[in-house]
Amino acid sequence: MSNLHRTAEQAVTGAIARGVTVATAESLTAGMVTAVLADTPGASDMLQGGVVSYQNSVKADVLDVPRELLDAVGSVEGAVAEAMAAGARRVCGADIGVSTTGVAGPEPHGGKAVGTVFVGIATAAGTTSFGYVFEGNRADIRGQACAAALERLLEALSSEAYPA
Repeated sequence: MSNLHRTAEQAVTGAIARGVTVATAESLTAGMVTAVLADTPGASDMLQGGVVSYQNSVKADVLDVPRELLDAVGSVEGAVAEAMAAGARRVCGADIGVSTTGVAGPEPHGGKAVGTVFVGIATAAGTTSFGYVFEGNRADIRGQACAAALERLLEALSSEAYPA
């Protein structure tokens, strides 16, 4: 079992144990986080759904990411990841929203370097984001972003807000 699948299994098990539901909003990972969670037995007891929001229009129209924010900072920014996670939580009716946005390459995007990634987490207690700079090719960066999202989800599940 890969580390990615092991982390997903821990997240699924943790969410079920706590009675917590999860939703995703993914840009650069394009559904990878959702797919890895769904590959895990028991995921149907905690995974509400996900939105692949590759385009800014989907971020704005479906996830309610403010257009002004997207116009001001672009799609690869912590505040956007936070808004995406909050949007996923709202749209899917989940306890926790997790999001990914970033630049997988091969070229920079919107003034952001290849490997720049943000993961957002939204809970009833609030939203936060985490910035990363990953290295490697497009597949490597997307895989690292997926792993980071699952790790941050696991951390959120382990917080005081969701006691086991």
